[in-house]
Order: sequence, then C-alpha cells, then structure tokens
Amino acid sequence: MTTGAGGFEAVLDHLTGEILEGRVAPGDRLPNERELSAQLGASRSAVREAIKVLQAQGVVTSHTGPGGGTRVSASQGQALGRILKLHVALDAISFREVTETRVVLERAAATAAALHCTPEALDELEAMLAQMRETPDAAAFNEIDTAFHVAIARIGANRLIRDVTVAIRQAVARPILKAEEVLPDWERLRAQLNVEHTAILEALRLGDGALAADKVEAHIRQAHEALLPPTLVGA
Repeated sequence: MTTGAGGFEAVLDHLTGEILEGRVAPGDRLPNERELSAQLGASRSAVREAIKVLQAQGVVTSHTGPGGGTRVSASQGQALGRILKLHVALDAISFREVTETRVVLERAAATAAALHCTPEALDELEAMLAQMRETPDAAAFNEIDTAFHVAIARIGANRLIRDVTVAIRQAVARPILKAEEVLPDWERLRAQLNVEHTAILEALRLGDGALAADKVEAHIRQAHEALLPPTLVGA
C-alpha cells in the first residue's frame, strides 16, 4: 500500500489505519523509518513527523538500542490526561463538565469495585487512607488522594474507566492543589475529605455498590465545590 501524496498526514492515516484494522497490535514493532519511507513513497521527514504525532498521542513509543525501535503502545500512559488538561485550560471543556463526567465514571467504578474487592485491595485502600490522615502537606495529600480514587477504578477491572479517571484527576489537579495550598481552613477540609474517604471504603467493605457510588458522588461534588472557584465549577 502506498500513500500517494507522500506527506506526513498520509503516513499518519496509514499507520492509524493499520492499528484500527488490527493489522498492528499493542506491543508490535513498526517498520523503521527507512522501510516506511520506501513502502509508502513518503519522505523520511514525513514519516518522522507522523511518528512524533503518534508519540504525543501516546499511541506509540520509541526506544533506542537492541530490541528498541517504535512500537505500538500497550497502555494509554499520560497522553489522555495531557490532552484533557489542555482542553480544560483552553475552555474547550468546562470544570462543570469535568465534574459531571467524573461523577458518572467514579460511580460506575465504585459500583464495580464493590463486586470485585479482595481483602488485599481493601488493605491497600486502608493504607492509603492512613497515609492521608497523617499527611498535612497539600501536594502530598493530593497525590495519595488521586492514587486512592485510581485504585478504586482499577479494582473495578475496567481499564478505560481507570485511564479516564486518571486523566480527569490530572485535568483538575493544578487548580485543586492551588486552592488547597491557600485555603485558610485546609486542615478542617482535609479532615472532612478523610471522613468521606472512610465512608467510601466502608461501603466497599460491605460490598454495597449503590452505597459506594452515592458516597463517591457526594465526595466529588463537595470537594469540587470547596476547592474550585464558583466561576469554574459553574462554567
């Protein structure tokens, strides 16, 4: 198959099509730059530019040395979060939309987690909660808080929910952290967040998916209302 025009967009269309049609699977190595250039009738610079675009999107990864080369990514990585953060920053997506999407996703994640929770998973969540209780620093707390929610999504065994949950957390991380760092009653809010996290964990211990979903939704809405400026939440 040749691209005809030979430009980077034609190369990009070809590589994307190979993935969509299942001819290239996660982990597969792509032909090298010279081979793709000859195969598609495109310049090596066009091939290189197309691969850089796919790298930025998290679709492929490139490594040098033995066993290296360009391979189709087996995981989403940070690309989805980076794209979502930019759309939020450009007001293409409002914080209100982010909140509503997060509620839908994390309700589903909590419901599924209640069905799949193991003693080991519950212990992991309890350990994170213990860390949050002992962590007054806003930045460190924020990281553990994110890990707590991502762990619930992972327990639910849905990779897409997990990855989009990570992306949404990344999209709101900066404004939330800024708010936490200047909030005059941060310690009171931190204690309240931990109470809410405890309620979520207890619902998971009970295996009550509906209750866990309700607790997660209330937690998200209260946290966003407290930490995001009204103009952003209601945008």
